[in-house]
Amino acid sequence: MVSWSGHVLPFIVTVAIWFIATGLIAWADNRERATFSTSLVIGSLAGIAGLVVILLASLSAEVWAVYVSFVGALMVWGWHELSFLTGASAGPRRGLSDPSLTGIARFRQAAATVMHHEVALAVTALLLISLSWNAPNQIGATVFVLMFAMRLISKINLFIGVPNSTSEMLPEHLTYLKSYFGRNRMTVLLAASITAIAGSTVWFAALALAAPAGSAAMVGASLLTTLSLLGVLEHLFLALPFRDGMLWGWAYPQRKAAVQLNLD
Repeated sequence: MVSWSGHVLPFIVTVAIWFIATGLIAWADNRERATFSTSLVIGSLAGIAGLVVILLASLSAEVWAVYVSFVGALMVWGWHELSFLTGASAGPRRGLSDPSLTGIARFRQAAATVMHHEVALAVTALLLISLSWNAPNQIGATVFVLMFAMRLISKINLFIGVPNSTSEMLPEHLTYLKSYFGRNRMTVLLAASITAIAGSTVWFAALALAAPAGSAAMVGASLLTTLSLLGVLEHLFLALPFRDGMLWGWAYPQRKAAVQLNLD
């Protein structure tokens, strides 16, 4: 039976945080580059605070601790996303792709554009797993690992090629990344990716429905269900002709100003 506190509320909380946090990060990395240092300092403080929050909350299996761990994981994730989208931790390669390269050589060149970011994410995931190992509350590490896995899958799909390689969320200083995207096409990999993430959504939902009513296990599984469902949605954006940037148009101050200038 669907519970308000155990199923519906975690769904609302996850969607609200996802929408607002994504918009704030897009707003920060689309401002003037002179503001990036301030944004990175704030983001770093939030990320470190998120790590501390996850560590402390992992000691408790209460419902409040599950929510706190979840928020802490998103704070750490947001720190990494801000670092990447401002260009602080992208990769050693910062230029356009070589169109003459194919196969492994093309993959190695593309990997060099995001290498620092991926290594930082992997190290953080291992850190969170080690910190919460055998802890009563492991939702923080689980959330981060789930988001890392889904993001890695989406990057591989973009490299191989997807029908809708929308790049509206990329700030201007990272537009060179578009040259590493594969041609627009539907692939077996994208279909398998959507199916796999949808399968994980169903699995988390089954755990949420089977957990004791109002328990921390129910809330945690519901949070993971919603997060996984959003992952399905984001991968569907890659397959369908939908501009995901439309959801966060308010987060592009420079672009809005440019449009207004052109209208004038």
